[in-house]
Amino acid sequence: MESTTASGRSRLTPQLVLGLCIVLVGVLFTLDNMGLAYAEDYLRYWPLGLVAIGLVKLWQAGKGQGGGFGGLVFVGAGLVLLFDSLDMFHIRIEQLWPMLLVLFGGSMVWRGLYGTRARAADSADTVSGIAILGGVKRRNNSATFKGGDLTAIMGGCEIDLRQAAIDGEAGLEVFALWGGIEIRVPENWTVINRVVPLLGGVEDKTHPPQGTTAHRLVLRGFAVMGGIDVKN
Repeated sequence: MESTTASGRSRLTPQLVLGLCIVLVGVLFTLDNMGLAYAEDYLRYWPLGLVAIGLVKLWQAGKGQGGGFGGLVFVGAGLVLLFDSLDMFHIRIEQLWPMLLVLFGGSMVWRGLYGTRARAADSADTVSGIAILGGVKRRNNSATFKGGDLTAIMGGCEIDLRQAAIDGEAGLEVFALWGGIEIRVPENWTVINRVVPLLGGVEDKTHPPQGTTAHRLVLRGFAVMGGIDVKN
């Protein structure tokens, strides 16, 4: 039976995979110091961790728990770095700039195919935004807000939820790579930060609500050399 939380979300998350990878690296170094294994023989496979994180994000997207674009980025970057680490072929940073065109074009195709559906969802109970080399602004006033997904790659997302309402808990998947995400929430919401910063930062500037509140916004995802701000 699949292990899930009380809110129906699976406990298998990218954060869990990242934690397991860190534990595995620590075990390898311990065995190396004890002379029982050579860590260098195994550490060249480290990009598999990125692939695993991406696959989990894609799996979550298939279950309606966020978008899959960030998962594709992790899987693609992990495979490229793995091939380079295994000497299958060598890649220099300056050789990867055409991938920016691929990402930009892919986002345009995505908007062309699913743009109408995404706008309808934004005006209902979810919000979705993908910003690549540009900016995205969304506003939601749903009385039954359930969450969504935001991706910013060398771009920015500005999301205004101050007119929305949560009955219980809502989850928002975020992924910022060399970009920024700004989220504005009502003053009676409690923000639960579960974002993993990797050479990036997450700042919660909201005012804690007085007393207990049943309105909780849970942030999950990654900030990779990027920033995420939450404010009232």
